[in-house]
Amino acid sequence: MGRREELLDQVTDHVLVHGLIGLTLRPVAAAIGTSDRMLIYHFGNRDALVSAVVVRSGERSIVEVDALPAAPSVRAAVNRLWAAYGTEPLNSCLDVYVQAAATGLFGSEPYLTEARASNERWAAALRDYLVRSGAPARRVARIVTLVDSALYGFHLDLATDRPDELARGVDDLARAAQAIAG
Repeated sequence: MGRREELLDQVTDHVLVHGLIGLTLRPVAAAIGTSDRMLIYHFGNRDALVSAVVVRSGERSIVEVDALPAAPSVRAAVNRLWAAYGTEPLNSCLDVYVQAAATGLFGSEPYLTEARASNERWAAALRDYLVRSGAPARRVARIVTLVDSALYGFHLDLATDRPDELARGVDDLARAAQAIAG
């Protein structure tokens, strides 16, 4: 692994703990034991570094989905996926994506292209997981659209702090996904 990759992993680790919003080069460089000049040398500028962090975080989240064992049904897979959303590092990786989206980074370059590519890789990982768990290939894209959007919504739910309500809602979603799967 080259120095750029090492720095990227260190910055990504830092962002997963401290968040993406307000990230500036000097403080993050100091936190990981390097200089802002070294970050600029390897990444060019803050935007390129942030874009690389969002991509790396997305890669880590895909690794977590790929590691999920096949579930006995689509319903069980959706519930298992929701449970995984609450564990690290997936929880923090999803938060980084949401923070990047919330700050408007994805609407313009250099983030837009990377965000689209990352979203495609994420959707492919979800499709693979759901197919491994019994979703028919001909319907899996439809299921992924529903499940991905809804689970992000549940992940961001600020209206309730009652996990039982969220779990019921997720299971309702899982039942709908199972119905689409047939």
